[in-house]
Amino acid sequence: MVLDPGEGAHAAQRWSARLALTAAALGVLLPMIFAGTASLILVVVGLGGMAVTAASVWWVLTRRGAIRIAAAVLAVAAPLTVIGYYDAQNLLWVVMVALGLWGVAVWAGRAAIRSTGFGAVPVTEYQTPAPQNPFLIMNPRSGGGKVGRFGLKEKAERLGARVALLDPDHPQDVAALAREAADAGADLLGVAGGDGTQALVAAVAVERGLPFLVISAGTRNHFALDLGLDREDPSTCLDALTDGVELRVDLGYANEHPFVNNASFGAYAAVVQSPAYRDDKVRTTLELLPDLLTRQRGPRMIAQADGVKIPAPQALLVSNNPYRTGDAAGLGRRELLNSGRLGVLGVKVDNAAQAAGLLRGRKAAGLTVRTAQEVLVDADREEIEVGVDGEALMVSVPVRCRIAPGALRVRVPRGRPGVPAVKPPMDWRRLRKLGAVVGRTAVGGRGF
Repeated sequence: MVLDPGEGAHAAQRWSARLALTAAALGVLLPMIFAGTASLILVVVGLGGMAVTAASVWWVLTRRGAIRIAAAVLAVAAPLTVIGYYDAQNLLWVVMVALGLWGVAVWAGRAAIRSTGFGAVPVTEYQTPAPQNPFLIMNPRSGGGKVGRFGLKEKAERLGARVALLDPDHPQDVAALAREAADAGADLLGVAGGDGTQALVAAVAVERGLPFLVISAGTRNHFALDLGLDREDPSTCLDALTDGVELRVDLGYANEHPFVNNASFGAYAAVVQSPAYRDDKVRTTLELLPDLLTRQRGPRMIAQADGVKIPAPQALLVSNNPYRTGDAAGLGRRELLNSGRLGVLGVKVDNAAQAAGLLRGRKAAGLTVRTAQEVLVDADREEIEVGVDGEALMVSVPVRCRIAPGALRVRVPRGRPGVPAVKPPMDWRRLRKLGAVVGRTAVGGRGF
């Protein structure tokens, strides 16, 4: 039996829903009351300013010289002009208050919906014996020197782990180190380093059927974030050696290259290949993007996600489980790591009008958002640039991206911060039902 969402709604829920509905109504009525028929003009001017700004940013990215400078000026001038128009009409305060009311409406509405049980999907934890012979690889330069700053090597050794400290001046094959350790009897493999190194050793752990330990000593630690680990103090990750549980998560592959986060194709992947990128990221990006985005340079790609074509994207991101797209604060995070699906995000923009159209979000014609079990990327050349967990590689085409569901056993501390709860999407129909419930309690639907 399907229950009415209002059933079981408690008082705080109802009042949160009512506050959301009231704030939204006031956000619409306020401009109509104070601006009258000019309220429609306010909306048109605001949307027009956003479209001009988006188009100007496109010109900044795809042009050089005087045109780029003029576009940059326009990108700044457009929103300032809109604000100036509102102020000249003595309606700036109305717009600001209306936007504030809509902010309250969204905040209160999500609070009401979240309290109905919407939140993070529970993760199954497996109780397994603590490792007896763990082997950890640590990069002393990763994350600005976190290995030394947090005493990771010393703590790991006190807990019985064998530690291989990488020499940054003499690059080593970390996958080979991990295999040698497994051959010598290691019963857990772990990494204190960036996500690219994590992925290489994780693939060996899958290959040998061993648990894997993530130590959040990298710069961004996206994988650690989605595992719910403490990114501020990587030493807490080592608690998993003595008091830990296992999670079963997916692992992605681009041909034979593993990735824990994503594989990127197109403009970004080509930019990071440049030797100058590491020394001057902004200048290198602005120098290369015009030719890449206008297709004067770089491969022309055709992708297929489970057989559905994504024609000629300028940028394509294939992720190990899909990233959140409905919550701006949660962009770059994944709600699940065990869905058995790849996330697919493709962007195809050929002119300023299409760039402005991206403001429509998921409905934009140049944006493809999908999930798939397999993504095939082909191009008009034998090899293409691919960014695999931030590492720049040249990979033979076609590139077959696939996912290995539940293949990776990740050992994590029992006590860890956890993954931030996903913010629920706004559902105004549901809010109306929640707000309409009168005189009911959470038990049995009886009156107060």
